[in-house]
Amino acid sequence: MFEFDWNTILESRTLLASGMWLTLKITLVAICCGLLWGTVLAMFRISKNRFLTRFAEIYVAVFRSIPLVMLLLWFFLIVPQFLKALFDLSPSVDIRTVSAMVAFSLLEAAFFCEIMRAGIQSLPRGQFLAARALGMNPYQSMRFIILPQAWKAMLPLILTQCIVIFQDTSLVYVIALGDFFRRATSIGERDGNIVQMLLFAGLVYWIICSLLSLIVKLVQSRTSHA
Repeated sequence: MFEFDWNTILESRTLLASGMWLTLKITLVAICCGLLWGTVLAMFRISKNRFLTRFAEIYVAVFRSIPLVMLLLWFFLIVPQFLKALFDLSPSVDIRTVSAMVAFSLLEAAFFCEIMRAGIQSLPRGQFLAARALGMNPYQSMRFIILPQAWKAMLPLILTQCIVIFQDTSLVYVIALGDFFRRATSIGERDGNIVQMLLFAGLVYWIICSLLSLIVKLVQSRTSHA
């Protein structure tokens, strides 16, 4: 009969905690940078400038069609020297971590772009006309009128995408990063209890994602009644 050995987990808690910290770092960087770049891309998508609109369309189409595993490998194998030069990274910086953060940020920007574009375009045309009637320029109308209203519609989808990002970080194992999932599997392989550690890792992901999903539902209920 299968018995769950908690002693192995307790003895390896430092390694598991460091792996979870790396997972959270990649997730937070991907969310922050992805939101910033995604907002810019969304502005490009709804811009009257054909060049900007076309650029954003191609960017979103390309990044949404590339598997994340392939993107991680490309950034790790093809562009590490470029990243070092671009960000002036010191030799002590783990290029694998930077590669993963950049890859996730660029990819998630494409998804955030579409979420924001849909949220902005869901607003009545009258909101745009009212902002123009008040003498606001496009930047002012977007900042003070459009985005605050669209945010209510976008927030549940954005939070849901954040959960997806957290789950997808487990794919950094392809570039040998010691995230939570890789730490768990490495401990299992070392101690000969790989099944137990995979179950434990799955349980941790399930608990965290369930709590985050509950937060999304609470936010969604509040925004729908606001």
